[in-house]
Amino acid sequence: MKKIMAILLCVAMLFTLAACNTSNGPATKVININLTEEDYAFGVDKAQPELLTKVNDFVKKIKDDGTLETIFDKYFGDGEKTPVESAKLDPTKDQLVVATNAAFAPFEYTEGDKFLGVDMEIAKLLADELKMELVIQHMDFDAVCLSVGQHKCDIAMAGLTVNKEREEHVTFSEPYYEASQMLIVKGNDTTFDECKTAADVETLLNGMDKSTKIGVQDGTTGQLYSAGDADWGFPGFPVDTVGYKNGTLAVQDMINGNINYVIIDAGPAAFITESINAMA
Repeated sequence: MKKIMAILLCVAMLFTLAACNTSNGPATKVININLTEEDYAFGVDKAQPELLTKVNDFVKKIKDDGTLETIFDKYFGDGEKTPVESAKLDPTKDQLVVATNAAFAPFEYTEGDKFLGVDMEIAKLLADELKMELVIQHMDFDAVCLSVGQHKCDIAMAGLTVNKEREEHVTFSEPYYEASQMLIVKGNDTTFDECKTAADVETLLNGMDKSTKIGVQDGTTGQLYSAGDADWGFPGFPVDTVGYKNGTLAVQDMINGNINYVIIDAGPAAFITESINAMA
């Protein structure tokens, strides 16, 4: 979940260091069990109810005409991706200012000075629909909803799970994607191989203690799921939850032996592990 070239460079360096541990199979694997059920939506400035209406109309339109499915195919299948450019912020122009954390592939990431990802392609189409110039503001994930709540940006498009805490800052659009959290482990780790359900995984995690370290991206649902959050209904686990700027750094640290597992959204989990394992 960095710039895509940075991901690959970091991964390459990682494998130079960890080759002795990955020669017999993939370096990492995803435990293919949905640990949560979530909806992604876009967070609109509360002071712009007319924009919310337009966004909801647009989400319905791209669902109904197949555009959304085509975009998903680009990033979860083999469709051709469309790079997106950001204009420079200019208050004198009619611009749609989007807050994102472009370190969350396949929903938002960068190649050079171009943005890619599900949300970024939707942002471009939305700006075109509104006949506005698109400006993309890349920032830490924790700041995305806050920047919209402070009216610095018009809309947050950053793989956002709908929840009450974020609704203090934004008004959520209609959902456009069903998401979940998943567990990433080392390729040779068999701890969770017999698990069939989320309850099975949680039983094992609840049997661990602070000597077990779970990596998460700061400010994400994965962090709240691991550490616990009453507002989200997550009791958490008796482990040491370790925050990182992005999921790639967490997985790198796992392979290096500094943490045991990583919990992150299913889409990024697949993207990160596939990128890393392809370098093995």
